[in-house]
Amino acid sequence: MRITVERQTYDSLFIEGEWVPPSTQQRIPVFSASTEDRVGEVAAADIADVDTAVAAARRAFDDENGWAHWEPARRAAALERFAAELTVRAESTAQAVSTQNGMPIRISRQTEATVPATLLRYYAGLARTMHAEERRTSLVAGTTLVRNEPVGVVGAIVPWNFPQSLTFFKLAPALAAGCTVVLKPSSETLLDAMLVAEAAIAADLPAGVLNIVPGSGRVIGAHLVAHPGIDKVAFTGSTDAGRGIAETCARLLRPVTLELGGKSAGIFLDDVDMAAAMKAMFATSLLNQGQSCFISTRILAPRSHYDEIVDAVTALASSLKIGDALDPTTVIGPLATSRQRDVVESYIAKGKAEGGRITTGGARPAEFDRGWFVEPTVFADVDNNATIAREEIFGPVLAIIPYHDVAEAIRLANDSDYGLGGTVWTTDVDRGLGVARRVRTGSFGVNGFTMDHGAPFGGVKSSGIGRELGPEGLAAYQEFKSIYLPA
Repeated sequence: MRITVERQTYDSLFIEGEWVPPSTQQRIPVFSASTEDRVGEVAAADIADVDTAVAAARRAFDDENGWAHWEPARRAAALERFAAELTVRAESTAQAVSTQNGMPIRISRQTEATVPATLLRYYAGLARTMHAEERRTSLVAGTTLVRNEPVGVVGAIVPWNFPQSLTFFKLAPALAAGCTVVLKPSSETLLDAMLVAEAAIAADLPAGVLNIVPGSGRVIGAHLVAHPGIDKVAFTGSTDAGRGIAETCARLLRPVTLELGGKSAGIFLDDVDMAAAMKAMFATSLLNQGQSCFISTRILAPRSHYDEIVDAVTALASSLKIGDALDPTTVIGPLATSRQRDVVESYIAKGKAEGGRITTGGARPAEFDRGWFVEPTVFADVDNNATIAREEIFGPVLAIIPYHDVAEAIRLANDSDYGLGGTVWTTDVDRGLGVARRVRTGSFGVNGFTMDHGAPFGGVKSSGIGRELGPEGLAAYQEFKSIYLPA
């Protein structure tokens, strides 16, 4: 089904609470992943615009009557107004995201349309109960006043796969803590970022508290990360880009939160209920065409049930309806960009060259002559040292790896440079918990995985530094000061 989308143009940048002309005439084109049509364009920020945005955020933070000094309850009320305005734009946001990155509209309505407002309201609630100071009896003499204070101006950089959810993983706790933000959205998903700006204006968010600087390539992001006016960086994206950001922040002694790549394992135990597992497995392995950092793309299967598991996973992957991202019946949409499709296809070729056996998929669906589609692809007989088992593909490609016993399954799960997510599938929850506790990763699920916004999320090893979400996500935007008072 071919769905047409109205073209949208934004000629201005959102800086210091209003739309302002950019310093250049450059524009960033926006395309539909489903049709490859150009569906809009957005003004591109230059280095001078980043400087202007950081200065605006700096003024909003440093003003002695500004955002950082508002009572938490007053900030919370502003966040709730912001949430209300985003809710008004929820359907527009879902359609913008799905048009640009190919996320099926049924998924974007559940995530991109709702998570931003949910997080703003959650952190507004935490802000209302937050105590700025705690008086402690000194272990030596007198007392010490321990204060939590906002870290300052935050440079936030987000990717294209879940652009709104990941924006508000950062924006909601940062604003609740009293920080101000300069946001750089991905150049592949800009129309939804412009809706955030519209919501901020309608919510009467104070000038400079949020500023948005679109840019293509890494020049704008690199300038933002290294800018002397930035106090903290929050980044979600590839591990390679994260390493570069970490190096810059280490040199500057600048705090940084990095949520990076993953290559998580889904461990099927020998007592798994296959019918129940297959009902829940899509969301943990092929969600958003596999363009999800936490999903379990390495399926570890016991040799005693290997053929059964291969057949079940193959049947699941081959049954998923492929189509236009805006069609509500679509389960698998296109990949976000032609470049990402090329990457995924190169991994499929490597998988075949290294001896993997494709049981379904492996090509572009024949029924589509436009759009960046790749069939859900399952490889059987994969060694854990194969390229498709070691590297993050970020596409609809699963590798099924055999194991002898649970000890080997845990060893294989941990034999990875990454540690972001993972799952275990079993009819014995206690047995599953035993496995979960032994896999070295930042998050894990027993018989499924749902990201709890009230619990910390992040990775270990090459999957990142720090945590987002939950109270821990708020603490990431605070620093602590101790004030000694003599007896």
